[in-house]
Amino acid sequence: MAKTIIIDNNSLHAGFDSWGTEHCFIGRIRVKPREEFILSDLEGRGVTLFPSGLSQQVSRSKVMQARLLGQYMIPQTLVIFDQHDLLNGVNHYTHHDIGRVVTKDDCKNAGLGIHLWQSVEDVFNQATLSVLPYPFVLQPFLADCRDIRVLKLGDYAENYERFNPNNFRNNLHCGGHPKKCALTAEQENICQRVMERGKFPYAHIDLMVTPNGATYLAEINLRGGLRGAQITTVEYKAVLNGLHQTFQDQII
Repeated sequence: MAKTIIIDNNSLHAGFDSWGTEHCFIGRIRVKPREEFILSDLEGRGVTLFPSGLSQQVSRSKVMQARLLGQYMIPQTLVIFDQHDLLNGVNHYTHHDIGRVVTKDDCKNAGLGIHLWQSVEDVFNQATLSVLPYPFVLQPFLADCRDIRVLKLGDYAENYERFNPNNFRNNLHCGGHPKKCALTAEQENICQRVMERGKFPYAHIDLMVTPNGATYLAEINLRGGLRGAQITTVEYKAVLNGLHQTFQDQII
């Protein structure tokens, strides 16, 4: 059965309770913080979402990324929801002689929510004093890693390395510089598996490559900055609109 297409957020929210299996929303749904549950509700009622509701939720939350995609991230990445989780993390990291650590605030982007700590005890102290809000992602700090941004947009793909000699946050918003690079077969495979797991039809993927050549997922998003990319903003929008139109043509 052909579906009725909704492409306007105002219309979606105005008729929210009336949508069902005969409807499809194309584009990212505008939701407020902690309102992400409506994505699950819509899909539970049979509304088709493109991109998927799961990918939209994963894009918004660093915690959700680590919880669902942690197997592709730095070993011993932990999701910290409360003080009990953090106490377990302190014991775990101390047992494994992990020194410096990184925390990632749940819903911040562009490197602004990434913090470097000298020890997990420093994290514990700040979280206990309510300076560091829960939930957050906790990871061992790996020095001298390469940072690769990968764009996967249907048939269009490009990747480039980002480097900042003065800041471990290599993203370009924090002063990094771009350089074109090629992906290995392993890195391509990681991107594919991560997108499949999160049901991403397209994605901006950040990879970390350690000095010994190991590759890990840093984060994934449906949309991100294009600074340093070869594709222009106009071209990017055209490719994205083409992907949306192709999906629409398939279901009507």
